Amino acid sequence: GGARVGQGGGILLPAQRVSAGSGGQSGGQEEVTVRLGMLTNNPVIDCGLLAWFLAQLIKVILDAVLLRKLDMGRFVSSGGMPSSHSALVVACTAAIGKLYGIQGPVFALSVIMSSVVMYDACNVRRSAGDTARLVNQILAHVEKLTAEDFADDLREVMGHTPLQVLMGALLGLGVGLLV
Repeated sequence: GGARVGQGGGILLPAQRVSAGSGGQSGGQEEVTVRLGMLTNNPVIDCGLLAWFLAQLIKVILDAVLLRKLDMGRFVSSGGMPSSHSALVVACTAAIGKLYGIQGPVFALSVIMSSVVMYDACNVRRSAGDTARLVNQILAHVEKLTAEDFADDLREVMGHTPLQVLMGALLGLGVGLLV
């Protein structure tokens, strides 16, 4: 059979045979049930959190490899490849679809909300980042102002390119289908 909801809301996957690997038993087999939803007792939320975590981890690794700089602050920052917002919402949507079907209102709402989040990541937040970049350039050339007047630059990396959103969505889809 397929996945089913267990007591406490966790998802129980079909039991798989795995080798017990204990001492003198040759070829011993033990049946094990894999349980998802252990972190929050909700497999949909756990899928979303896993997708977010993986996207943020990928950002740290990409920065370390491409920029030769380990910046753990990237783990909790927004912007960059892949979009963790897209990964999170698409993982939740995929998990809802897989567990409860795609015909119900919960899946429909999840698709709409995922679309809004991804649109916002590509357009609204990216535009805000472009505006911040322009204001920072203007302030750098204003001679009357001192550095103390503007101690902190505006945050320029806020949104995502369409490719970053797509990669986050694909990551989320993969994680969501793990349920």
